[in-house]
Amino acid sequence: MPSAESAPTSPPLSVTTGADGIRIRPARTADVRAMRALVAPLAEQRVLLQKEAVAYYESVGDFVVAERDGEIIGCGAVHVLWEDLAEIRTLAVASSALGHGIGSRLMERLMERARELGVERLFCLTFETDFFERHGFEPIEGQAVEPEVYAELLRSYDEGVAEFLDLERVKPNTLGNTRMLRVL
Repeated sequence: MPSAESAPTSPPLSVTTGADGIRIRPARTADVRAMRALVAPLAEQRVLLQKEAVAYYESVGDFVVAERDGEIIGCGAVHVLWEDLAEIRTLAVASSALGHGIGSRLMERLMERARELGVERLFCLTFETDFFERHGFEPIEGQAVEPEVYAELLRSYDEGVAEFLDLERVKPNTLGNTRMLRVL
């Protein structure tokens, strides 16, 4: 049995705190209720898709949160779709915290995480094209993957993958959204 000294250790969780006291940190399971509450009004406005609680718990490792005085005021996820491709998902900021660069700080951390994972391209499906363009995303049409990868991605149960592939069955959920891509 290895000694405590030789046992592998996990890297410390990456937490950044701005001069304004807002912390950007990896999400924890205890954050899921707050994240869902944050997304709920945006889902009602059909800006984001509402997800079941189980979907958040299953993907909590994909998320980072913005926290101020113990309150979750923003969240976002980077979800790997393929070897070189990931999606920015569920990027949301509380209406009371808009206009303070929190979305940009979340985006920067998500792009940093994508690079750590070895991802070369980031996809998003969004109404907020100006925000994503400021972060280097460009609208795309057609397929952004080779036919072999497309065929593999068709096997995924993930609705986000179906949205990336622009499948007909998800179009009612994505009307008006723009598919965008950024090369890291």
